Amino acid sequence: MKDRFGFDWSGISGTLPWRKPHLSRRIFFRHLSAAVAGYTLLPSRPMETVARAATPISKAKHCIFFLMNGGASHTDTFDLKEGPWLPAAFRPNSFNGVRLAEGLLPKIAAELDSVAFVRSVRSWAAVHELAQNWVHLGRNPVAATSKTAPHIGSVVSRELTTLGQTLPAFLALNAGSNTPGAGYFAPTHAPFFVNPGGNGLGNTTHRDGQAVFERRFDLLLKLEGESLPSELGPGPNEMAQFNDAARGLMYNPNVDRVFSFAAAERTRYGNTALGNACIAARNLLQSRLGTRFVLINTGGWDNHAGIYGGPFNAANANSLARQFDNAVGTLIADMKTAGLLDETLIVCMGEFGRTIGTPNSQGGRDHFLQQAVMFAGAGIRGPKAIGTTDERGAFTTDPGWTRDRDIRAEDIEATIYSALGIDWKTVLRDDPIGRGFEYVPFAATQDLYGPIHELWS
Repeated sequence: MKDRFGFDWSGISGTLPWRKPHLSRRIFFRHLSAAVAGYTLLPSRPMETVARAATPISKAKHCIFFLMNGGASHTDTFDLKEGPWLPAAFRPNSFNGVRLAEGLLPKIAAELDSVAFVRSVRSWAAVHELAQNWVHLGRNPVAATSKTAPHIGSVVSRELTTLGQTLPAFLALNAGSNTPGAGYFAPTHAPFFVNPGGNGLGNTTHRDGQAVFERRFDLLLKLEGESLPSELGPGPNEMAQFNDAARGLMYNPNVDRVFSFAAAERTRYGNTALGNACIAARNLLQSRLGTRFVLINTGGWDNHAGIYGGPFNAANANSLARQFDNAVGTLIADMKTAGLLDETLIVCMGEFGRTIGTPNSQGGRDHFLQQAVMFAGAGIRGPKAIGTTDERGAFTTDPGWTRDRDIRAEDIEATIYSALGIDWKTVLRDDPIGRGFEYVPFAATQDLYGPIHELWS
């Protein structure tokens, strides 16, 4: 279906909160209604009042966050536990005292000099969507004060977006439409969704060519300039800003290069959706076009049955865990070669862990609160393990950090902010309910959560 400007809206799917002239009508009107609601609720978008109270460690310029949707088995990956159930192909090995299944994660094992495993982590919930959103937001997603809370990446965008940058600060690769957005922040800080396939950034050219597009876009700007005066509030202005930003992505060879990669490169990363996302993430940071936070969703970790015969088959290079290792291990190696790793924090985690010891009657593992997280880059010197668990991986025996308790999603959030030079105790006074928005809940008011700076000790 074509609109009056000649755009073909057919075949466009997904949700792309970063407004572009080629978005579907459904997305366009959803964005329009959000903007209208925004300036209805906030007639003048009050100037922010910011309280800051902490000193960030400032080790990184970027963050790549892998959310392992479904809850990866912590005792098979980042907190290895050995027993009669463990397949011989896992080939457990010690690396400077850190135990890892080298047969399952060989490429990550080769990069352990830049890797730390945090093993004293515990999820707040063993329910997929609830726990995933808890990780995305760094707070309880069902609390009343979380209804307008932005994604962690949106906070990074608000803090680190610079004037005139080409790409959004927050990109979400292979992420679903249920990913939380910018909350009450301006839509500029919403995630920009892309499913990279190696053929450039799709839908960024006009059917009738660049000259026709430029003429019609200029006409659109003139019409909007006449009909949407600034007195109406921030909504129309935000739409205009989005259109300008979207225009910067169209017919832009620098952007195309980020999302274009040869078949040989795709093969080297495993020829998978995850591998393609890792290539795009590497290119995004190399391009220096403004991206600071990259979310990569990688699913398939909800392994209630047949865990060692399928997703965790160490002898099969195409199994889920081996594909993950190939993509992430190759990314770490490439970024190290390019000089990007020391300025980039990489975080890999699920929303929770999985049951421990002997697998269940279906040969799988069920939901479990204890979990482990892998950190890499940003000057981390490994191999390193923070925190220990009991012999089965059921609970923390030594937290391994100064707060001397289980590490929570809020602490992971604070660690990301601190690494990027963002004060995790920041409180904004421009939230719609007037209670103050804490970057990390209860960090400023009660000091309940804070960064895991032991990663760099």
